[in-house]
Amino acid sequence: MNTVDAKTPADPETETTIGQSVTVPLHRNWWERHGGTVVIWGGRLVLAAVLLVAWQLCAGRVFDLTFTSRPLDVVHRLADWQRQGLLWSNTWVTLKEVVLGFLLGAASGAVTGFVLASLPTFYRMVDPFIVALYSLPKVALAPLFIVWFGIGMQMKVLLAAVTVFFLVFLNTAVGVREVDRGLIDAVRLMGGRRRDIVLKVVLPASMTGLLTGLKVAVPYSLIGAVIGELVASNRGLGYLISDAAANFDTAGVFATLVVLSAIATVLNLIVSLIDRRANRWKPLEGRK
Repeated sequence: MNTVDAKTPADPETETTIGQSVTVPLHRNWWERHGGTVVIWGGRLVLAAVLLVAWQLCAGRVFDLTFTSRPLDVVHRLADWQRQGLLWSNTWVTLKEVVLGFLLGAASGAVTGFVLASLPTFYRMVDPFIVALYSLPKVALAPLFIVWFGIGMQMKVLLAAVTVFFLVFLNTAVGVREVDRGLIDAVRLMGGRRRDIVLKVVLPASMTGLLTGLKVAVPYSLIGAVIGELVASNRGLGYLISDAAANFDTAGVFATLVVLSAIATVLNLIVSLIDRRANRWKPLEGRK
């Protein structure tokens, strides 16, 4: 828990000392409050611009256009797909599969991980089977899922959910199993019941593992959905990749990858916002 040190700063009206090492001015200008973020985002934009310019200049001179295309060609392909109505319609299909698969896999993984990790003996019994299932290549499950569920959206959603499930489950279980026993004993000494221990100690402390699992699972939900579309589909971004590759349309492949990256970025930002809200109770030095 954040505490304000009793030590008096040099100017008590302009700064306060938090804990033992962090001094935060009470009255900061815009740059002091947002300068670090501006520098980071500015550096990212500069790096992205340098890479794109280098790609544009080297394509056709250093690299064969057949294999690399060019950034301007990728932009033109996106514009063409937008005019034809292909971009949004296929993106919407994949986005639904990703979001539904992510929510289904994350919810089931979090609940299962929390429950099983709270039962140490049973968890040790089933742990080898869970690890064995997790080790299976998810692309190898696609043909089996086609037999079970057909080639519709249900198959892609479930394939994405299975991919997400294990990541969230394992990270949540680790978070529950690594809860500080001293905190649990302290609640018991104060007369807390099992419900108090679960809701006030185990659940908040396991949020770090859960949120780590959610962050890691975001790109894997995309992978699961796109794998399903690559194997058997006539809609979605995976289908656009397959169709573009079959026609040696490198610009189309890169254009689809750009859209997938944008989806992953947005989902990661959402998870990061949830992470920031959920970890407000932690000390400053404990936050990532």
